[in-house]
Amino acid sequence: MVRCTGQRRELVDAYATHAAYAIHAEDPGFGYRFIADELTEAGHEVSERRVWRLCSQARIISAHARKRGTSRRPGPPVHEDLVERDFTAAGPNQLWLTDITEHHTAEGKLYLCAVKDVWSRRIIGYSIDERMTSHLAVDALRMAVARRGGANVVAGCVVHSDRGSQFRSRRFVHELTSHGLSGSMGRVASSADNAAMESFFALLQKNVLDQRRWRTRHELRLAIVTWIERTYHRRRRQRALGKLTPIEFETLNHAAYAA
Repeated sequence: MVRCTGQRRELVDAYATHAAYAIHAEDPGFGYRFIADELTEAGHEVSERRVWRLCSQARIISAHARKRGTSRRPGPPVHEDLVERDFTAAGPNQLWLTDITEHHTAEGKLYLCAVKDVWSRRIIGYSIDERMTSHLAVDALRMAVARRGGANVVAGCVVHSDRGSQFRSRRFVHELTSHGLSGSMGRVASSADNAAMESFFALLQKNVLDQRRWRTRHELRLAIVTWIERTYHRRRRQRALGKLTPIEFETLNHAAYAA
């Protein structure tokens, strides 16, 4: 019986290792945590610790890990640049932007993935986690779709991002496709692309992240959500919106875009 269990474990490891090679070949920047997420999604019954062991034995190492201390180069785009630096929209759900930022706490880093509708500058989706995986980006996108009324409403919207591995992952690309969204990726080191989301992240940094030292991830998570929903959406007026807040802008313009 023990021998049978051992044989089954070896077989599971062999299949998982073979799949890990394929995932890593698709994007050499993937580390073992990202590979573990992909294996779980594909139905392999392996823990993250086990994936780390298998990758170590098979010498499957992230290209970023090999170049520690040097500047990281983004991977190849999985989408064309459909925006070409024209970050404007005539109506809701025509162009969304998404990006990820991070901040330290005494417990470790906390990551935020946000999705912004260019039309109203409202943060329509966000996800906060202690790990920067494809799940972070997918959860933010799912929230955006749900808040905007579902796939039937948002189909055809362009979702623009940088070339981060989270946005190039098969899971994120599948999520785009399943909701009828069109992926778009900016150019390498494009300051214009970064500025489109950096304005929001800069405000968050100034008004929340840098206000004090954060002891726990829970404290910082609560502060981020409170600031987005209570301050940024409902109190911060923006000149680009005619000195309205995102919520005021959407409320006043809702009738014009109602189905």
